[in-house]
Amino acid sequence: MTKLKLNSIQDDKPIKLTVALPAALHRDLIAYSEILAEESGQKIEPAKLIAPMLEKFIAGDRGFAKARGSRKMAKPSAPASPSTSSAPD
Repeated sequence: MTKLKLNSIQDDKPIKLTVALPAALHRDLIAYSEILAEESGQKIEPAKLIAPMLEKFIAGDRGFAKARGSRKMAKPSAPASPSTSSAPD
């Protein structure tokens, strides 16, 4: 049995996105889908593999996680509200 990185596909409300893929990558997605169907008994459209594959890729990218964490820590504070005290006439 092959150990694939994807083992289940969650059904979530999608955001529509159009991308152009190289033909070789599309063929690989089709092959991956076929192997996954053989192993899980669940037929998945190749296009539905893209989101979970990207999620796995991003989750495993330590450089991205580190950069994202430092960006969250470096968020600027909220701007100070204007003073409400009145100036003397």
